[in-house]
Amino acid sequence: MPLSTEDLAMIDTPAVLVDLDIAGRNIARFQHYADGHGLRVRPHIKTHKLPVIAEMQLAAGAVGITCQKVSEAEAMAAGSRAITDVLITYNIVGAAKLARLRTLAGKLTLSVVADSEAVAAGLSDAFRSERHPLRVLVECDTGANRCGVPTPEAAEILAATIDAAPGLSFGGLMTYPPAGGEAAVERFMAEAKARIEARGIAVPVVTSGGTPSMMTAAEAPTTSEYRPGTYVYNDRSLVSRGVCGWDDCALNVLATVVSVPSENRAIIDSGSKTLTSDLLGLTGYGHVLGRDDILIDQLSEEHGRLVSTGPIGLAVGDKVRIVPNHACVVTNMVDTVLLTGDGRTGAEPCSVVARGKIV
Repeated sequence: MPLSTEDLAMIDTPAVLVDLDIAGRNIARFQHYADGHGLRVRPHIKTHKLPVIAEMQLAAGAVGITCQKVSEAEAMAAGSRAITDVLITYNIVGAAKLARLRTLAGKLTLSVVADSEAVAAGLSDAFRSERHPLRVLVECDTGANRCGVPTPEAAEILAATIDAAPGLSFGGLMTYPPAGGEAAVERFMAEAKARIEARGIAVPVVTSGGTPSMMTAAEAPTTSEYRPGTYVYNDRSLVSRGVCGWDDCALNVLATVVSVPSENRAIIDSGSKTLTSDLLGLTGYGHVLGRDDILIDQLSEEHGRLVSTGPIGLAVGDKVRIVPNHACVVTNMVDTVLLTGDGRTGAEPCSVVARGKIV
């Protein structure tokens, strides 16, 4: 049930609240879409970093999870026996990381990516003496201009290199496209897949991702798997895109007013260390629920400034709930979130086990 005013009054701030009922609805909504279009779901845990929510996603029908770093995958696997299949969508480079990757591969079904022969060679050197080959997908740049091979021809060549490399098996194609990039994904992946299959190499998976475009993912029919991340919580950036509404935002920051120095200005105990300085093209640093007239126009590390065109109507000690611009960053800045809903009568502390896992 929703937290009461009395419940909120008992919570020390700043605090990050996660409503599991809303998160569950968000998970179910996309799983239903994916099931209806024959898409496998492999959610990215970067947004929540919590085994308990990964378990909700797996129970709903996800085939596994996506992580960005080896340490994230280690933490998530250690936190839940239900997590048995992990894709790490990041070029893994360096002896220390590769040694840990070998250990992790002995504990669960593991896949990784590569976008160059150099990365593939490092993986091959690390796994050539292992009993089971490591599955490696070719990362493709379909318009985001981050990592990835630039052309279908390059994807074909790298796939053949991986397929022939000792200790490796070719696992398919992966991309993280820009929002609305389904047409580009389809052009690139369809050609790359055809080229690779013409060499007699199977392409087991074509995996794409991104919450803003998840409900149009089926417009790239070559895609067989999708990796949404932020969808589980949603945030102000997604509300601004029309992807969801405020009632779909499972994560918010509870803050206390600590100063009201003028009629139209108040200061809260949540600054850049809680709300994040990410703007993502927006004006202000979050949305105060129930107060469309308030703008969070300025952050320092521990202070947030709220301004209004008229009387702000807040007093020292009042609490406000804020939907942040970017939920993923907020999760990574706190050791503990407070879980609500899913039958709980109050707020239950939960350690963010994959927080700070950047290596």
